[in-house]
Amino acid sequence: MAATKKRRRGETPEPEREPEQEQEQEQGCLRLWAARCRALAGCWPAARGAGPGAPAAARELRRRQRDGFGELLRSIRGLPAALPTLPLELTVLYNSLLFTAGASDSAIKGEADGIRQGLLRVLEVCGACGQDLSTEELWQKVLQDVTVEELQAPLHRLGALQAAWWLAAGCLGSVAGLFQLLSTAEELEAGNFRIALSLLQEAAGGFCSKKVLAQIFTCLGCCTQRMGKPQTALQHLKRALQVDFQCLPALSHVAAVYHELGETDAELQALAFLYEALEKKPPTAASSSPCFLIRTELLVHTPTFTSLLRHCHPSEVKYLLAQRCLHYGRVADAVEHYLDFLALLQEGLQQQVPLDGSSALPRIPEVFLEAASALEQAGRHQDAITMCEEVISRTTHLIPRMLRVEERLEQSECPLPGAGLAGGLLSQKESLCCLAWRTAGYLHQGWAWAKLGKSKEAITQFSRCLSDLLRVWLCGLGTEPRENLLPEVEVLQKIRLLSLIGRGTQFLELGRHKEALLDFQHSLQISPGDPAAASYLVQALWKLDRKQEAAAHWQKSQSSPGEEGQQEGKGRPLPLYLVSCLEQAVFPHSETLASSIQDYLRTAEQHISS
Repeated sequence: MAATKKRRRGETPEPEREPEQEQEQEQGCLRLWAARCRALAGCWPAARGAGPGAPAAARELRRRQRDGFGELLRSIRGLPAALPTLPLELTVLYNSLLFTAGASDSAIKGEADGIRQGLLRVLEVCGACGQDLSTEELWQKVLQDVTVEELQAPLHRLGALQAAWWLAAGCLGSVAGLFQLLSTAEELEAGNFRIALSLLQEAAGGFCSKKVLAQIFTCLGCCTQRMGKPQTALQHLKRALQVDFQCLPALSHVAAVYHELGETDAELQALAFLYEALEKKPPTAASSSPCFLIRTELLVHTPTFTSLLRHCHPSEVKYLLAQRCLHYGRVADAVEHYLDFLALLQEGLQQQVPLDGSSALPRIPEVFLEAASALEQAGRHQDAITMCEEVISRTTHLIPRMLRVEERLEQSECPLPGAGLAGGLLSQKESLCCLAWRTAGYLHQGWAWAKLGKSKEAITQFSRCLSDLLRVWLCGLGTEPRENLLPEVEVLQKIRLLSLIGRGTQFLELGRHKEALLDFQHSLQISPGDPAAASYLVQALWKLDRKQEAAAHWQKSQSSPGEEGQQEGKGRPLPLYLVSCLEQAVFPHSETLASSIQDYLRTAEQHISS
């Protein structure tokens, strides 16, 4: 048979179709099919209750709906698979199977071929083949290889229907595998907040329980907070609490947003509400919850979502309250919260607190030192001394007699053999942490005794601190920039500086000016340009009647004011438990000393001029 008919005489030749015409015809079919699909789907309310026990008229209506979708699907599949029509084809397939499944007590086995055929046409469009694959393997290939955005939503809807059928058939392994494939999207995990926000907003418009909807709004709030929109984040988080007032993770994130905005009262109030709610109704263990085959955590199990929706323990919230109050200078409240928290620890409730990185709790010695700092600022110096003694006694046998430490970050990755042996094998980092806690305990005790007017006792504690610090042997040139130092080494250097200044001030109180001068000179070697050490050095020199040296150092400190403060701001923040010691080491402004030095300089100038 000839491929083309012979043109008769006088017959007008039929023009060849241009690509634009074919595209218009395809778009026309797509519009007709889409309209037919909408019309059939619009009859769903009338046919949704037409199950096996429904009246004959209702069952007949449902049968016509099913046949209508089947006929429409055959029309679409009469043409080769194409990307523009494939989303509609998958939607029609889903609707057809949904009517089929709802019309009987069990899924019709033959209808499973419909899903398989749909997946094969998806692969056909993408230039792949999957005829020899099982249904499970076919789903894996499609969901892993097909990245066309327009196909994601219809494929996921079809996947949900496939999972329901497998679940009814008892194929739990296949269901679990499919759920893992459907939940591999990590937009939020990868930091693509714009895409994650769009997906979360779409999820918020779907059908779900109040609990899940509140979790979605919580994630929306966290996402917008990370996008730098704290006010929008607050709106989402408040909406989560309106939907489900028991969504306590939303309340904890509300406190975090207020902290970012600097709204102290609102932050502390949110934390207080959170603690009260957790204390009344602590989070139930996962094993005590009802056993559902399909749960949210099976569909969404990325680490980011797990951390965002994690329930805090009451002890964690109590500690946050204490820490925030201490940071904001609300000393009386801080003391109360720290003592409550330590009481919880003594009752053994700390065993219920997660010890992984998601917990807000620091190491226990740091909590004791922060509590001691709060007690010290509240004027309860003897209680602060007792609190620090607890830290000192518990770390005594954890520190080696000599600890060799590489000073620079790039050299610290290879621990030195035997560097942390002390009543058990400790890493170099752990040994440094223990040493920092122990020496900080002595440092706090020294300042507490000084506040009590006991200079000799204060000198003893400062000296013990400095003696312990001699255990560290820094293997470096000692000229490393501050930002290149190990964090633990930087903390130890700051403790050494504060101890030298503290001991020097007490030597001055006792009139031992030469010993005070040595401490201040040593502190300036550790931290050149430190304003407190430089000022105390001037005072010691003046008291020793070394007025020319004192005036020279005073002029030097006046020529570059604020330089050291700028350097302090560039470094890492100090641990909270050292902040009060830093404040106590500040040199008290003395108009008398400055005036005396200025008079001395004027007199010296007059002698030179004369």
